[in-house]
Formats: sequence, structure tokens, C-alpha cells
Amino acid sequence: MAQAGVLLTKEPAPQSVPVSELPMKVYEVALNTGPDSSCGLATAGFRTAKYLPEEWHQNNYTRYHEAFADRDHSERCRQESQSLAAYTAELAQRTQEDSTTKVGERLQDIHFWKSELQKEIEDLAAETGLLAAQKLRLERALDATDVPYTIATDNLQCRERRQPPDLVRDQVEAELLKEAELIRNVQELLKRTCKQALNQMQLNRDHKQICEMDWSDKLETYNIDEKCGRYNNQSTNIQFHPSSSKFEDSASSPETWAKYSHDNIYRAERERLASINLRALIDNILHDTAEDLRMQCDVVNEAFAKRCEEMEDAKHKLEHHLRKTLKEIGDQEYNIAALKQAIKDKETPLKVAQTRLYDRSFRPNVELCRDAAQFRSGSVWVALPKGRV
Repeated sequence: MAQAGVLLTKEPAPQSVPVSELPMKVYEVALNTGPDSSCGLATAGFRTAKYLPEEWHQNNYTRYHEAFADRDHSERCRQESQSLAAYTAELAQRTQEDSTTKVGERLQDIHFWKSELQKEIEDLAAETGLLAAQKLRLERALDATDVPYTIATDNLQCRERRQPPDLVRDQVEAELLKEAELIRNVQELLKRTCKQALNQMQLNRDHKQICEMDWSDKLETYNIDEKCGRYNNQSTNIQFHPSSSKFEDSASSPETWAKYSHDNIYRAERERLASINLRALIDNILHDTAEDLRMQCDVVNEAFAKRCEEMEDAKHKLEHHLRKTLKEIGDQEYNIAALKQAIKDKETPLKVAQTRLYDRSFRPNVELCRDAAQFRSGSVWVALPKGRV
């Protein structure tokens, strides 16, 4: 008989006790040779096909021996059958208990992976929600950059309407161009980051769906195994299923089963960590871009203030020179009027000088002399016209 602690894979052969050969009892047949023997021809018909009493007894002994041997063999078979029935009943009970224990252990494994999957699903759902909030912040920040960009471009367009003397490429224009370029770069960065966040959210949802499908399968399996664990010999809903012991070709092994859930959780955790890193990156991007835009805005404001001071100073100086120029123009106009009056006042002396020279030109002969009076009158006539305006 097999040991009690060994799980049998097939039905053991029944044990048998070898039949021992009983010694044959030899009987000596007595010959009928006496005077009363029927060996004559007259008695030949009565002696044909008849047995002697000794042969009859021998035949009975043989039948007794065969009956005894058959009863002994039957008794041994009956004892062996009873032992085998008791052993198989005990083996079936022990196997059923072991199977119930294995089902319980399987339920613990399923519950463990189901709990891990459920925790990962909840973490992924929460992380996807946080990433969606960060994506909303990105979209709002992207919309908020439209106002400063419009202001910068409007300032550049308005400054294009300056008059040519003031149409210069000053520090304000350089800072405005730099601000517009910075805002465009920030917008491109926010758009790329927003698209990256959208892709990461899709990956989170995909892996969450994979984990949910795995969790759903394990929940169904847990319910099935829990129902199987409650089956016993007194259950009323049990029946024969001859083909249930066959393994499907697509059935997994415990190692591949555990690896499948482990890989799903690992990939989900990897995407969740990537989502956490992306959220941290979005925080840094929003902080850095806001700081850069604020700093550039301060630089532009400072350039505008400095340029306004320069323009105000130039305006004051131009106004000062304008006042002096206007005063000088007024003085010059008074001077012109005075010069005109002075010229008008010189017409009478000129007439006197020219009349003297004209009259002296009529002196006769040698009296027409170039004397000092002649030269002096001529000098007055020559000098006065040079002083006319």
C-alpha cells in the first residue's frame, strides 16, 4: 500500500495473497481380484463408466478444496476491496481538503493582485486629474500671453508712426522686439507642453483601462474561486463534467499569470511617475516663463521711462532754444526796421553829396579840378550806397 503522505496520480493495483498449493491426498485404489470380483464377461456391462467409492471420495475432496480456495480468494479480494475503498475515500477526502486549501491560497493571491491593481487604478485616476488641472493652467497661461503680445506689437506699430527725425531704433524698440520674441517663444513652449500633457493623459487613461480590465478579470475569477471553495460533498449544485479536467491550450501558468499583473502595474507606475515629473516640469515652466516675462516687462518699462526722460529733456531744451530763437527773431525784426529807418535817414545826405558832385561837374576848363572837396564829396557818394540795405 502507498504511504499516506504521497499523492497518487493513478489508482494503485489491488494487493493479493498468493494461493498456496495444498498437498494432494493420494488414495490407493484397491483392486477387485477376489473370488467375488466381477471380471467375467457376464458382468462387463455393469462395470463400464462407473467410479469406485474411493474415486467418488477423491472427487468430493477435490471439490471441497476448490471451494475452500475460492472462498479464501474471495475473502482476500473482499478485504482488499474494503481496504482500497477506505484508502480511496481517505485519499479523495485528503485531496479535496488540499484542493480547498489551494483554492484558498489562490484566493489570497488574487485578492493581493486585485488590491494592487485597484490601488494603481485609483492612483492613476487621481494623477490624471492633477495633470488635467496642470493642463488647464497651461491653457490659461497661454491665453494670458495674448494681451502682452498685443501690447508689444501695438507699441511697435505706434512707434512706426514717429516722424523721421524721431524714427530711431532706440533701446525701447530693441526691448519691445525682444519682448515680442520672448512671448512667441513662451507661447510655443506652452503649446508643446500642453500637447505633451495631453499625450501623457492619454497614456495614463490607456494603462488605467488595461489595469481595469485586469482588475475586472480578477474580480470575476475571485468570485468563481470563492464559489468553488465553498463546494463540498453536501453541496446540492454539483454535477459531473467529464471534460473539465482538460487544460486549455491558452491557459497560463502561475508564473505568467503573476508576471502579467506585475507588468501591468509596473507600466502603470512608470506612466504615473512620468506624469508626476511632467507636472513638476509644468510648474517650473509656468514659474520660469512668468518670471522671464515679468523681468522683460520691467526692462521694457525701464527703457520707456528712460526714453521718456530723454524725450522730456530734449523737449525742454528745444523749448528753451525755441524761446531764445523767437526772441532773437523779434530782436532781428526790430533791428531790420531800425536799419530801414537809418537807410531812409541817409537819403538826404546822399542827395546833397550827389547834387554837389553833379553841380561841380559843370566847372569850366581848368577849374574842373580834382580837389579835396571833390574827393570828399565823392567818398560820401561812394560810401553811402554801400550802407543801403
